[in-house]
Amino acid sequence: MSGQRLDCQRDKFDLPGDITYLNCGYQGPQLRISTEAGEKKLLQKARPWTITPDDFFVPADRLRKLFARMIGARTQDIAIVPSVSYAMSTAAANLPRNNGQHTVMLAEQFPSHVYPWTGTTDGDKDRIRTVQRPHSGDWTDDVIQSIDSACAIAALPGVHWTDGYRLRLDDISRHCADNGTALCLDLTQSLGVTPFSVSEVEADFVAASVYKWMLGPPGVCLLYVNPRHQHGKPIEPNWLSRRDSHDFAGLTDYTEEFQPGARRYDAGGRANLVNMAIAISALEQIESWGVENITDYISKLTGLANDLANDRGLSCTPKAHRSPHIAGIGLPRDRAREVTTALHEQNIYVSLRGNKLRITPHLYNTRKDIERLFEVLDV
Repeated sequence: MSGQRLDCQRDKFDLPGDITYLNCGYQGPQLRISTEAGEKKLLQKARPWTITPDDFFVPADRLRKLFARMIGARTQDIAIVPSVSYAMSTAAANLPRNNGQHTVMLAEQFPSHVYPWTGTTDGDKDRIRTVQRPHSGDWTDDVIQSIDSACAIAALPGVHWTDGYRLRLDDISRHCADNGTALCLDLTQSLGVTPFSVSEVEADFVAASVYKWMLGPPGVCLLYVNPRHQHGKPIEPNWLSRRDSHDFAGLTDYTEEFQPGARRYDAGGRANLVNMAIAISALEQIESWGVENITDYISKLTGLANDLANDRGLSCTPKAHRSPHIAGIGLPRDRAREVTTALHEQNIYVSLRGNKLRITPHLYNTRKDIERLFEVLDV
C-alpha cells in the first residue's frame, strides 16, 4: 500500500468511543484480529495434542520474515528474544571493548539500553561517555563529535523516548564505520511507524520490542544481527537454537552446533504460541498499511499538536529535529502532573516524561482527539 493515503483505522481496534488514547509510545493497543489470533492459540494450549513440532518453529520464522521485510534484512538475520535488555546484553557479550575504549549513549536514554552497557562494576561505568541534551536540539552533531577511534560502541536510539528528538542515523552510521565503532540501536520507539532499512543504516545489532508501535504483545523483541556477528556466542544455552532441534526424537543427541544465522541468539521459551500469533497478525497488518503511509497519517496529527502548542506559547520539539510520530510538549514543571491528572479524568491518555507531555497518536486517532486534548489544557 505504499503511497496510498490511509483513513482512520479505529474500527480495527477495541477502543471505546469515550476514550482518547494518544499514548502508543507507552503501549500500542492490540488489534482486534490479533486478539482473535491469540485466543485461537490460547485455546489450542487446552488441547496440547494438537500442538506439533512445527508450531515451535514455523510461526517464529514467519515473524522473522515479516520483520526482515520491514527493515530490508534477510530472514536469517533475525533473532527472537524477550526484551531489549536481553538483546543488548547479547550485543555486549559479542562486542568486546579494549582497555581505554568507551561506549557512547544519550543522556536520559531508556534504561533497557543503558544497563547492559554499564555492567555491574565501576570500571564499566567509567567507560560510558554520555552525550548531554544539546541546547540546539540537534543530538546528531554532538553524538558524532563523541565518536572517535577510542569509541568501541555507540549504543543509541533512533529517537529520544521522552520527546521525539530524532537522530540522523545514516550520518551516525557512516561516522561509526569510519572510526571502527560498532553501532547498536534500540528502535522500539520508532520501528513499525517510521521507515528504516539496514541497507541505508549499517548497524551491528538492531533491537525493537513489539509492544509499542508494532502493536504486538509484551515479551517479544526482534533483534537484527549483522551477518558479521552471526557466529558469536549466545548468552543463553537453550535447545531451540541448536542444529536439528526440529527432531524431537533426537534432542538427546546433544550438539554444540547452532541453527543457521541469527537463530543462535534466540531465547529459550520463544515458542509461545499466543505471543507469536499476536505479533504475526500485527506485523501483517502493518505491512498491509505500509509504514510510509502510517508515518504520513500520524505526522499530520503530531504536526497539529505542535502547532496548537506553539499557539499557546508552550515549548515543543523543533520541527527540524523531531520525529514525525511523537510530539513532545513542554509544560511548566509546577503544573505538569496536575495537567496529566486532569487529562486522565477526561479519559485522555498521554504520558508525562519529566515536564514533557508526550503525545503519541496512531491510526485510530483523528484531529478531533488532538483538539480535545488542547481544550482540556486550556481550562
